[in-house]
Amino acid sequence: MGLGRLQAMHKQLDQAAGIRQMKKIKPVRVIAVTSGKGGVGKTNLSVNIGIALAQMGRRVALLDADMGLANVDILLGLYPKFNLSHVLAGEKTLDEIMLAGPSGLKVIPGASGIQKMSELSTIEQAAVIRAFSEIDKDLDVLIVDTAAGISASVVNFARACKEIIVVVCDEPTSLTDAYAFIKLLNRDYGLASFHIITNMVQTLQQGQALFQKLIKVTDHYLDDVTLQFAGAVPYDEYLRKSVQKQTPVVSAFPRSKAALAVTAIAAKIDNWPLKSQTGGYIEFFIERMIQYGSHEDVA
Repeated sequence: MGLGRLQAMHKQLDQAAGIRQMKKIKPVRVIAVTSGKGGVGKTNLSVNIGIALAQMGRRVALLDADMGLANVDILLGLYPKFNLSHVLAGEKTLDEIMLAGPSGLKVIPGASGIQKMSELSTIEQAAVIRAFSEIDKDLDVLIVDTAAGISASVVNFARACKEIIVVVCDEPTSLTDAYAFIKLLNRDYGLASFHIITNMVQTLQQGQALFQKLIKVTDHYLDDVTLQFAGAVPYDEYLRKSVQKQTPVVSAFPRSKAALAVTAIAAKIDNWPLKSQTGGYIEFFIERMIQYGSHEDVA
């Protein structure tokens, strides 16, 4: 074999290795969906946004990160035999517990009703996230549906994600608790950018007005916080019906007001600019969780 041909073969091998490496580090949108309080429809939005993105052809995984009251599987009518507690115990891999949801959505079930899972140490939380190294990297979006409130688990998951969506509804406690959550992440951890979804509103104008109430408070008390309006989802009787059917509203009633609003939000999310290469990857998500756990244990 001639020298020129050998050089060409080596060049092809180098290019193939480069393509594999590029695929390995392909940026993935890692999005936390959270809220200051429960009862605002956060998990339902997480599920429907995930389905809407999957229907757009995106490869989406949804992590149920509510470590005590996980219920994504219930909303989808799924019946997991195993969940994150089995991963934590070393009994199963993440691939083995993952469920196939509608439209190709991958669902990673949490551990509903298991008290230990709601009391994870930061190292144990990091161990759960470390299991994500087992996931096929061929994902476009990872949605992390956190618990409500400002527990250490919620804060750690939110900090590890590159995008944070805060869901609010038109209740004084919802706005107050959302502000408290944003203030905590900004003051203690330096996070400054948040997306806001207003849920169960009567009109788009009411949703925008609700967003303006929140932004008025953050602008007054938090100098470097930026809130971006991701959209409003109207109160819709079809949404209640879809919950009863254990089928996402975007699948069961795609022309309903709620489904159209969620689809519009998903399209907006799909057009968000990807963060810099220092973050926005599943590997980075894992590293941040482990880093936070280590620092807190040292402290």
